[in-house]
Amino acid sequence: MPTAFGDTFIPNTVRGSLEQGNALLPYHGNPEETELQNLPHITEQPKDQSLLGATYPESQNHPTKTKRPSLKLDLGNSSTGLDYPIASPASPASSSTSSQMGRNSEKQRRQESDRPSSTTREGQNGHASGSMDSHLELRRKHPSLDSPTAASQTDHLMSRDDFSLNEKPPQLTPTASNNDTSFFDLPRQDRRNFLLLVLLYFLQGVPMGLATGSVPFILKRHLSYGQIGVFSLASYPYSLKLLWSPIVDAVWSPKLGRRKSWILPIQTCSGLGMIYLGGRVKELMATAGANDGSGVWAFTWWWFFLVFLCATQDIAVDGWALTLISLPNISYASTAQTVGLTAGHFLSYTVFLAFETPDFANRWFRSTPSDVGIMTLGGYLTFAGWAYLIVTAGLAMLKREERTREKDSVMEVYRSMIGILKLKNVQSIIIVHLIAKIGFQANDGVTNLKLIDKGFSQEDLALTVLIDFPFEISLGYYAGRWSTAYPAMHVWCWAFIGRLLAAVIAQGVVMIFPKDGVQTWYLLTVIASHIFSTFTNTVMFVAISAFHAKISDPLIGGTYMTLLATVSNLGGTFPRFFILKLVDYFTLATCHPPLEPPKDLSTLKGDLITSPFSCRLEAEKHRCLDGAGTCDILRDGYYITNVICVIIGVVTFWGYIRPAALKLQSLPLRAWRLVDPDTR
Repeated sequence: MPTAFGDTFIPNTVRGSLEQGNALLPYHGNPEETELQNLPHITEQPKDQSLLGATYPESQNHPTKTKRPSLKLDLGNSSTGLDYPIASPASPASSSTSSQMGRNSEKQRRQESDRPSSTTREGQNGHASGSMDSHLELRRKHPSLDSPTAASQTDHLMSRDDFSLNEKPPQLTPTASNNDTSFFDLPRQDRRNFLLLVLLYFLQGVPMGLATGSVPFILKRHLSYGQIGVFSLASYPYSLKLLWSPIVDAVWSPKLGRRKSWILPIQTCSGLGMIYLGGRVKELMATAGANDGSGVWAFTWWWFFLVFLCATQDIAVDGWALTLISLPNISYASTAQTVGLTAGHFLSYTVFLAFETPDFANRWFRSTPSDVGIMTLGGYLTFAGWAYLIVTAGLAMLKREERTREKDSVMEVYRSMIGILKLKNVQSIIIVHLIAKIGFQANDGVTNLKLIDKGFSQEDLALTVLIDFPFEISLGYYAGRWSTAYPAMHVWCWAFIGRLLAAVIAQGVVMIFPKDGVQTWYLLTVIASHIFSTFTNTVMFVAISAFHAKISDPLIGGTYMTLLATVSNLGGTFPRFFILKLVDYFTLATCHPPLEPPKDLSTLKGDLITSPFSCRLEAEKHRCLDGAGTCDILRDGYYITNVICVIIGVVTFWGYIRPAALKLQSLPLRAWRLVDPDTR
């Protein structure tokens, strides 16, 4: 959803599919080979009498290995097998197979490393491919699931509370595919967990919608563009969460659970912080523009703290989502994130911005006009804070997290990130990400604020975003289809050109703002321009996300994907501060005193203006108007800044970005791997 700060959210996409009862797992060897393993389907029930028929397979590669009993797992059409070691028939522990498996896990881990992995070459189904147009059907963000060893996968299965050999696991069938399963066909537990995830992501979207959407427009009444640029720093934690995400994954309390150990205290702090801020936000906003804008820093730090909490909660909820939803329906995890974040952002941006506007409330809900809206920022923050606390209390008492014995190494994840950053191709795509969005920064961050400055009401802006919302959802579907049918970076380049064109169109829409106020034709023009800009933004995001999914090494897929998404997000946030500063720098405006001073000076809101002065900053502009002066804009910095951004976008696109993007698109998958598969 477009905000005052442009695209902020990078939803984590988890895709899955099933074919002929097989689940696609991370491959262990050559990237052109994909290992297909069915989830455990036990041919025989592990009862005592079944142990008498246990086979003693002898490894062909290691004939001297000691024979040990095992249970053969049925793998359907796949030739791949997975054996669970069990106690010998002569062992007195044969009646407690599960316990024996835990005690033999270290032996199994050593023997698993000696077993060759069974792989299948790419066939007509196209699941495995060495080309850039192949699709990896299932991405795991959990570090332990990115391990290349079958032993780690077995340990992950054995660590679950519901793991047992006494009951046959459910067999995967093609009907369980997430492409064909509707929400109402999901298992009851998956439906309940899906709704829980939607609620948690919704809570996360509420403060994010305020910080990146509504608050900058409200601040425009008190602050200049440069001072709003300072406030844009509050959104940075969401772009830098990769720096502390390994800590969230690795440090937790067994009593509370791996994810609840972070979600419960983080949401509690968020709720208390919003309640406290709700009681002081009016005062903070009034003083934000004082002393040449020095007061904006205190206001910014409060929102920086809230966004930091939201980013940390997002890390924990993302990890929990992969265990709350069953593997055949894992794609519903990303669906829950999209629905929850979009709904929360929509409520805090579009709905709140409309109800906070006095004109909207006076037109539709009041018979007696008032100078305040139905909602205030302080009241909304207080309500949201209590909602946070209530949901957190219910989560603590009503939801039990599945226990796990998994432990992740923080340093191992950080070493993986450093290794990824050393790859020359990754360095190239990082440069592309950091400079690609400069061309549209003025349009994304300033155009809507400039419309408000010219007299476009918040009510009309909320209506524009409301109409744009269904177009964004529906057009995003086609963007996904294009990214599948065509090379992702080609689609991204097409959308790049369209987004530069949208920036030019947006400047033209601002320049033709009617002097006699907003009319129907102009409102429709703004809506059309907004839809086109949002569409190109969505296509770029979907295309680059598809490219990230294709190039990420599945052995460390979670770290790889998160790193690329973080850099992409950072490219859209770090220039915003400087762009907004440039708008003020290039603006030239002078306040002229009135030709005929008013006879009744008591009607003035400030001191009478008697001499000219600069009114390019918001505080100076208000002082001019309150003193019966006239602020004449001789040079609008928005137009100059937008032209500079578009020129930079055109030059960098044709000179570096497009050639680099197409070159990266043509590289084979092995060019993105930490270790050359031929040397593994």
